[in-house]
Amino acid sequence: MASEAPPVPGSPAWWVGRTPAPAYRRGRPPMDVGRIVDTALRLIDEVGVQALTLRMLADALHSGTATLYRHLRSKEELLALVADSILGGVRVPSERTDGLSWREAATVTADSFYESLRRHPRAVPLLAAQVHVGPGGLRVRERLIQLLLSHGFSTGLAARTFTALGHYVIGLAIQQHGPKTPRPEDQMHLRDYYRSLDPATYPATSAAADALTSVSPHEEFRFGLDLLLDGLEQARRTPSEVAGEHRGLA
Repeated sequence: MASEAPPVPGSPAWWVGRTPAPAYRRGRPPMDVGRIVDTALRLIDEVGVQALTLRMLADALHSGTATLYRHLRSKEELLALVADSILGGVRVPSERTDGLSWREAATVTADSFYESLRRHPRAVPLLAAQVHVGPGGLRVRERLIQLLLSHGFSTGLAARTFTALGHYVIGLAIQQHGPKTPRPEDQMHLRDYYRSLDPATYPATSAAADALTSVSPHEEFRFGLDLLLDGLEQARRTPSEVAGEHRGLA
């Protein structure tokens, strides 16, 4: 009988079965996992996910790959830890200490998540790869859903709100700051292209050429976020349960 395949790094089964490195082994002392992850994220910022190797990481840590393998079985496990570390840095206000409305708290959370991805654009694909259920992802999920529940959201609507915010931030970050981030000159070329279209065939696009290409990424982010929050406020005031399955911040 074939042996069971190991769980996919970052999956619920992987997190459940993952154990920390022992405090001591013969040879070199164990390395702090937080330092490993922070260094890996710095290297991803410099060279990207695909170019990162465990050998490169070991060199940056002035160590050897054997030391890394005490904590990691593969690069995929490292990337799962990096993604969870990014989520762990997202700020979710506390209702007890911050005293914000649900909308203000959701805005702070979305802003914090967006800024994290903007600072680490080459790591953005990691957040879109799967639903993240490590300690960092669980903390954000638990705190935001709990905050929404405390403001009168139903369980279903709170879950959908968490999902919608996460998907909105990640999707926009991929478009704005992913591997093929539009450059200012690209926007100018796009504007000129819209202007050149036959106004008889594309009257609306021609007329909106400047508006379509002159909004900054941050303005676009806040405009879309406000529209999303407006819709959620309307849904919160409607006494109906949101049904269906839910996916979290990926």
